[in-house]
Amino acid sequence: MPHVLVAGPLHPAGIECLAAAPGITYRHVTSRDPAAYVSHVGDADGLVLRTQPLTAATVAIAPKLRIVSRNGVGYDTVEVEALTERGIPLAVVGDVNTAAVAEHAMMLLLAASRDLVNSANRLRTGDWLHRDEYRSRELDAKTLLIIGFGRIGRQLARYASAFGVRILAFDPWLPSFAFSGAERISDLHVGLESADLVSIHVPGTDRPILDVAAISRLKPGAIIVNTARGNVVDEAALAAALSEGRVGAAGIDVFSTEPPPPDHPLLALDSVIATPHSAGLTAECARRMARAAVQNVLDCLDGRLDPGLVVNPVKA
Repeated sequence: MPHVLVAGPLHPAGIECLAAAPGITYRHVTSRDPAAYVSHVGDADGLVLRTQPLTAATVAIAPKLRIVSRNGVGYDTVEVEALTERGIPLAVVGDVNTAAVAEHAMMLLLAASRDLVNSANRLRTGDWLHRDEYRSRELDAKTLLIIGFGRIGRQLARYASAFGVRILAFDPWLPSFAFSGAERISDLHVGLESADLVSIHVPGTDRPILDVAAISRLKPGAIIVNTARGNVVDEAALAAALSEGRVGAAGIDVFSTEPPPPDHPLLALDSVIATPHSAGLTAECARRMARAAVQNVLDCLDGRLDPGLVVNPVKA
């Protein structure tokens, strides 16, 4: 009888799917500690993985493993080669978090433009007259550069366009016909020089896309939003640019180290709105992701996993 291991907190809807599946046993290890699930992986035919890393050493002690399904779309904490060498597919949940992440990015753009959190905090201290500093800015007629024009980037473009925002998009991996609703930018630095707002929607990278040189190209007072991965932005360079007033504000949902240390330089700035990697964690999205992640495992065990959800080149 196939056995499924769920590693980490999962929305109850996913566990309900497992409980209702005929001929399946499962174990749910709710701890976020990466070591907590490892001792159980040897019994697993399928693994539903939340945020914990999956190393080659862990794959090596899982002789029965046939499928790993991420409760999300990113997989930078998974050693994919170790799975590929064993012929084990790594599946993601597909298009279940597009609206949630794009809404969050739009919220950060609005909140950062309107100095929302700082304004609310100062009001609570009795500082009514801070409103006369005119730190709030409108989005109307501004230019937004979207870096990464996949599903989330395109959804954000639709949202922002409704606010009268001009949309530029940089994504060298997409064909020209994929840029409907945006002006295609072929040179990132040229796009940065034109942008009042920047929102990043790319996978994790080996080196920052917004590094010191890229940040130096931004218009004075520009706003940066990152709901992608922390390592796509040079955090120290961004903190310095914000402190010096070269960048106006930032909305940051992701950090290179998560959770970030309390003394992280971005957290000390009132021009930064920070959220805990929660862009996709709406109640609706968490439910969809959990069900989809579990369904990937069940489908694989039944021999019908959608190859479009598999990120490594193996036969499911």
